This record gives sequence, structure tokens and C-alpha cells, in this order.
Amino acid sequence: MDRLLTAGFRHNSRRLTRFARPQPSESLPPPDTSRKYMLYLHVPFCTVLCPFCSFHRVCFEEQKTLRYFRTLRQEIRMAHEAGYRFKDVYVGGGTPTVMPAELAETLELLRRLSPIESISIETNPDDLRPEVMSRMRDAGVTRVSVGIQSLDDELLKQMDRYEKYGSAAEVMKRLEQADGFFETLNADMIFNLPYQDEASLLRDIDRLTRELGVSQATFYPLMSAESTIRKMRKTMGEVDFDREGHMYRLILDALPDAYQPSSAWCFNRKRGTVDEYIIENEEYLGLGSGAMSYLEGILYSSTFSLNHYNRQVESGRFGISRRQPLTSRDRLRYFMLMNLFGLTLDKAVAEKRYPGFFWKLAPEILGLKLMGAVRDEGDRLVLTPYGMRVWILIMREFFMAVSDFRDLMRHTIREELDAPGPLETRLPTPELRPPGTH
Repeated sequence: MDRLLTAGFRHNSRRLTRFARPQPSESLPPPDTSRKYMLYLHVPFCTVLCPFCSFHRVCFEEQKTLRYFRTLRQEIRMAHEAGYRFKDVYVGGGTPTVMPAELAETLELLRRLSPIESISIETNPDDLRPEVMSRMRDAGVTRVSVGIQSLDDELLKQMDRYEKYGSAAEVMKRLEQADGFFETLNADMIFNLPYQDEASLLRDIDRLTRELGVSQATFYPLMSAESTIRKMRKTMGEVDFDREGHMYRLILDALPDAYQPSSAWCFNRKRGTVDEYIIENEEYLGLGSGAMSYLEGILYSSTFSLNHYNRQVESGRFGISRRQPLTSRDRLRYFMLMNLFGLTLDKAVAEKRYPGFFWKLAPEILGLKLMGAVRDEGDRLVLTPYGMRVWILIMREFFMAVSDFRDLMRHTIREELDAPGPLETRLPTPELRPPGTH
């Protein structure tokens, strides 16, 4: 069954990530000035490039990073001038804390410009130092997500993380020291690594939840680009996707009762921010090289070339270089996908957002019910434990398709640099379209 579902999800995910270059006359939509948006910022720099990672990242160089943060702050000001206001911020990478002072200055700028309520940042274990965490807290950070990946020393060595970030014991000590700085401290873990066995996975769960008692733990399936998986075979071994479902069920069974799911792969000991900002925010604006946005039914991607990004923004243009419009049916599916990834779909909310929602998606919803993936509770649809497994598979295929797109973009950086002229990606002034119209 998994292989059949995977084939269908893979085909649809590839179709949705065929981004094309926008026409010179096209632009991002103006904001609805009556609402506050979710903002995603991408900081692509890392001191170590992990072999399993397919995200947009480049090796850290101080001068290159300083220029990038200056450009990113300019793009933030441009969004503010265009009328965008933000409530929640998520900073991903890369390693956003690679230069803590620059990140803090960027977050402080955002807090001056918008009524920010929550800020989530990603980091790595070596930045869980009191001086860094204090600075992030003072800059308004409410949630930190730490890339742990595994607490097995042999696996850490295979991932080139042991030498840089320390042994499992050292990582656990840093996690313990960071506890209490923020409302939520999330540990990002990976399951289904090539040489990860059941004992290793269960030991990770025990260490995180019983020994440390982290407030939030996220267990991602391995989901790299196809080219990354091919490279991994040489250093980390072959990935066996057939055992992914079994390992996921192990996680569900082994987690203590105190850890309740807030998404298909995120588990909370206390109420906290969901790990994926796309669950709680149907629309979001992404700034920075490699960032993605979803606005008015269109997915946008910024350029993956740092030079092109700097050039675009410094000339007064946003970094957008690719777009993918969704059909009306795809927009409904995307809404259902992200809501059910957060475990529930409120019927009234869905119908208000998209009149005729349940009639238009009747075949898909019936199929999910017959599979036993969702349970109808009258006013809402709820993901079942089996449905959580299905959604893990769906999201893995979706993010792998996005990773393949990132791979393609990395290979077309020269195309971005050699473009005959800068793409017109200015945001029109809000007056050009009545706020809230679509």
C-alpha cells in the first residue's frame, strides 16, 4: 500500500513544484492591509554542510554573511514599505545563529516595524551557549528548534556532526543548559537513517523525553533530494523507505503519554508552537535567498544565487525568481493537506474559506475515510493514527519534491546571473488593489 500511495503522492508533488520564471511584468500581490502575515526568513549559511541535508545552504564566510544580513534587512524594510505587517516569524536555514549579533539586529528591526507575537529560530547544538541564548531571548525569540538529528555517536560520525557538534553526551548537556530560556525548546530528530536500528531510535526517544524531558520533539523521516540520496550511499549507506512506516509506529508507541502530537511528526510535553509554520498559516511571505512564499494561490521561490539576491534587493527589487500558480482544486487540496497535517480540519472554517469545499473534494475525502486515515467527528475531520502515518508519507514526498527543486535551482544559478535584465518583482503599492480582494 505504501508504494502505491508513494507513487501517487510523488507524481502530484512533482507537478506542484515545477516553478517557472515569472514574466517581467508580473509581481507579487499586494498585502491585505487588514491582516498580519506569517514571515519566513532564510539564512543559508552553515559552518558544516551535512551530507543528508538538501536545504539551500552555503559554507559560512564572514564578509559574505555580513553583506547577506544587510541585504535581508533591506528586503524586510521593502516589505514593510509595501504594506506588509507580520505577527509571527520563523527563521530557518542553514544555521540562522551563525552570526548571533546580525540575527539579533534583524529580529529587533522586525519588532520595531511589526507587532510581532512569536519568533521561532533554528540553530545547532554548538550555539546553545548561555551568551547566545540570552541574546536571542532579548531579541524576542520565543521558540528555538535545535538540529540534533540523532543521539547515537556512530550515526553522528556518519553525518559529519560528531567532530563539529560533539558527542551525544555533550549535545545532551547543551540541551539541558538551554532549558528555561524560551517558551519552547524543540529537538529536531531524523528517523530512518541508513544504519539506524530500532535500539538506536528507541534510545534517542528515551534520552530526549525521559532523561531530558524536552518541551517538544520533532521526528522527521529522512527526506533528501534524489541527488543527495545518491551521494549518501557512499558515506551513510542505502536508504530503505520500506521500513519507514515501522519506525514511525515505534516512535508513536515509545513516546511517553505526556507527549501529545500537535502535527503528524511534532510532539509536545506542554502547549507550544507547532514545528511547521505552514500548518497554522495558509499564506506566508518568505524573504531571503532560497525562501518560498505562498500568496493568493501562488507559490513563489526566491533566487538561490546569493549574488543575484544581493543584486536584486540592492536595486530595489525582491529576490523572487520563480512562481507556481495552483489550480483552484490544488488550492483546496493544499488547504486540506496542511490542516490535516496539524491533525484536524474544521468543517466550518474550510467552508467559510472555500465555499463548497467538501462537495468539491468529496472523492478525496471519501477515499481517506475508506482508508481509515480520517475520522469524521461531525464538526471536524480528525487524522487517525494510521492517517498520521499516511501524512508522514505525503509530507515526505512533498518536501522531497521541494528538495529536488532546490537542487535544480542550485544548478541554474548561472542562468540567474546571466539573465538579460532584472526581473520586475517589486510589490505594487497597496492602493493598486483594494485590500482583501482576490
